[in-house]
Amino acid sequence: MVHEGRAAGNHGDLYENRDRGHSRLPAEAHPQLTHVRYEAGMRDARLDYGLAGPVIFDAPLIGNSSTALKNGAFWRSLARMALTRPDGPRRLYQNYLAGQIHVYPEHRDHDPEHGDLIPANTPFFLVSQGSSYTDRPHLRALAMILAALRPETKAFLHDAQLLAPTVQMVFRRSLTPVRSRADYHSGIAHASAVPGGRINLARMVGLANTLTPDTVPPMVRLAVLSETRSTEGVDHFGEGLDERLFDTPPAIARIWRSATPRRSMVISAEATRDLQGRSPDFAWRLLRGDPARTRIEPLDARGTRARITLDWQEPRAVPGRDDILSSRVDIGVFARIGDHDSMPGLISVLLPHHETRAYAPGPDGTPRIESRDFRLAEGGYADPVLFPRADWRDVYRYDPEGRFTGWQREGGDEPLRFDAAGRLITATGPVVARHVVERPGKGVPRLVLRTGPQAE
Repeated sequence: MVHEGRAAGNHGDLYENRDRGHSRLPAEAHPQLTHVRYEAGMRDARLDYGLAGPVIFDAPLIGNSSTALKNGAFWRSLARMALTRPDGPRRLYQNYLAGQIHVYPEHRDHDPEHGDLIPANTPFFLVSQGSSYTDRPHLRALAMILAALRPETKAFLHDAQLLAPTVQMVFRRSLTPVRSRADYHSGIAHASAVPGGRINLARMVGLANTLTPDTVPPMVRLAVLSETRSTEGVDHFGEGLDERLFDTPPAIARIWRSATPRRSMVISAEATRDLQGRSPDFAWRLLRGDPARTRIEPLDARGTRARITLDWQEPRAVPGRDDILSSRVDIGVFARIGDHDSMPGLISVLLPHHETRAYAPGPDGTPRIESRDFRLAEGGYADPVLFPRADWRDVYRYDPEGRFTGWQREGGDEPLRFDAAGRLITATGPVVARHVVERPGKGVPRLVLRTGPQAE
């Protein structure tokens, strides 16, 4: 097809290995790919190693790093590292627009022992199920998809910053278990980690080659219009901690830190633009989570806006993997024009299931928090980057009419009492209470109670 001009091939495509040859795509397997080489000074600065992002190329690029942070309190895959670094999601989005897609193994972050530890679902990279060398089938698939695109389609996609979203769509729409549009609208197509055995090269090549500039779906662009807010020191604890993990146009992520039993968001996809001037329709789908405790309400006829309401829910099995539990709720927003659905915009909410919470109906029947144990169970795990350790249990108090009056904290030498404003009640009156995150070098961060001057 390449010699006949019906497929672009890999001329002009780059391959970047970021593990210094540990799991390199063999040059003879895809001879048209140009392999990136870094000069000595860049290698000394480690610009060639680990997580991608420091260097952006003006050409289609696939890459991999079959590495992970394996030791210490902050062990994690490169995918989890990227999503928990302050600048990580921004860099990922920049790479995504540039048409760069990397593959990272999940290495212990998507396994039966601890469940799915990747804190958000994003379109920015691919994660292979397993550890070293499991990324190679995904690299081959990416190279084949790029090669199968028609020359005019590939040029259009790169110029329009749609190459990575389209490659992701082709990859996921063509996975072996994804046999229908309904399957593509489900979590089975949008797993955190993809086993190599699910890759179907023939389907990927066939779908990629059918695309034309007129049939490529747009990239979904999301924005949060409103959402449930929480107050540090009352609803959640830890100065400097927020429930917002990140906001990018293709992916939004939140952490459910607050004690509230219910939260909602109004999300807009109105910024999504089709380059041919057409108006896409949107489908909002629950990809992961409890359908009985998740409500998605489109707010207009085309589905450009929707209200998402979540009730606190328990962990559930990852779609297609009954042996792996997930503490995430994922919602996908698909734009459709003609025959093809886009790679979805993704909304993720991570629940801290290392905590033990009890909710019960109040006098009016509305659920309310009764108790919350922050202590990590023996053998349990919580990402220390996102969740500093706390060694207490809070029991919440209400007056006879059901109004919140504060809480009692257990776990120290003596119980402590806090009022509804989060002040510590002492014998001389309420004092300002601060929950400071102490970060002891390489040790696990911890929440420590500090008190301020007596409040008026």
